Amino acid sequence: MGKTIALIGALDTKGPDYAFVKQEIEKRGHYALTINTGVLGEPLFEPDVPAERVAEAGGMSLAELRKVKDKSLAMTVMTKGIARVVKELFDQGLIDGGLSMGGSNGTMIGTSGLRVLPVGVPKVMVSTVASGDTQPYVGISDIVMIPSILDIAGLNRISAKIYSNAVGTVVGMVETQVPKIKTKPLISASMFGNTTVLVNQCTKQLEENGYEVLVFHATGTGGKTMESLIDQGYITGVLEVTTTELADELVGGVLSAGPSRLDAAGKWALPQVIAPGCLDMVNFWGMSTVPGKYRDRLLYSWNDNITLMRTTPEENAILGRILAEKANRSKGELAIFLPLQGLSELDAPGKPFWWPEANQALFDAIKEHIRKDIPVYELDCNINDPQFAKAVTDKLLEMLRNEEE
Repeated sequence: MGKTIALIGALDTKGPDYAFVKQEIEKRGHYALTINTGVLGEPLFEPDVPAERVAEAGGMSLAELRKVKDKSLAMTVMTKGIARVVKELFDQGLIDGGLSMGGSNGTMIGTSGLRVLPVGVPKVMVSTVASGDTQPYVGISDIVMIPSILDIAGLNRISAKIYSNAVGTVVGMVETQVPKIKTKPLISASMFGNTTVLVNQCTKQLEENGYEVLVFHATGTGGKTMESLIDQGYITGVLEVTTTELADELVGGVLSAGPSRLDAAGKWALPQVIAPGCLDMVNFWGMSTVPGKYRDRLLYSWNDNITLMRTTPEENAILGRILAEKANRSKGELAIFLPLQGLSELDAPGKPFWWPEANQALFDAIKEHIRKDIPVYELDCNINDPQFAKAVTDKLLEMLRNEEE
């Protein structure tokens, strides 16, 4: 039985390209549900979803956009509108995957529509910017980006091959059936190079107790992905032991996961254990990228591409309050663990980031602002010590058992 693939793009300026791709999808026994995002002129062929509907979903009529002739405004409206239209179509069970093609503007609009599709739903973008920094387009989704080689500007022997490959990619995905595998409840865990020892120990214990652990690298994208999967209902419990992205968000580091980090688990009442792992550091790229105002701070070259900056007592006091306030909003069972002998591999007696006064400011702020019914455990060890790993894992397992009863 054929599948329905949303075909998203400007059917006015890119009409011949989309007509070819539509035909190729249908030759493979599937249906192309065409969505027009073109604002300038009339589509080459009649789409299933006209540009008028996309524009209205974005907050303006197509007639208004054409009258104003503001390209930036049109981009904003169509980007917002396509996301709403595709989500509505998917929620109604009308599409099984998505394919889009375009230059930089077309990629922004197309990926806005593709990103709303859940993880695992096939999504392919043929783009002129696919070989550069794709993070603004892909975000935390699983979009497959295919370099277009040429501009999306008509059919020739090269573009026809690229387009056919893209069709083969999305058709192959919609035709693929995931085999049934033995599943276990999923635990999400946040980790950094400086908490790897901790998370490895916790993972081993959790797996021995029948859980599968998804480890997310706390690099901004990792934290956002973890929050997204929690929001989508994949996760049973949360081992939130590397909260360094909060420090980057506060101080201006390069690995922030945004202001909503640490919110999803509490919103969905999931059992979670929180530790202030790596809140002793803010991340920058190579040493030369550290802002001038921070050049006299305690800096550590983790590698040629990553520079770590030690957080101060003042910053840690704010971070402690932020962490506590996020924990206070949790609707589920939660516990906080504080490692008194350091927050990371670098933050231990004799190590470069050891600064007891800074850590104490963090601990004091957490204890001052935390809800009275949320337990706070202080352990006289480093965050990577076996004692700490066992304590946080035992507590999470206890919470998970409480959920089952």
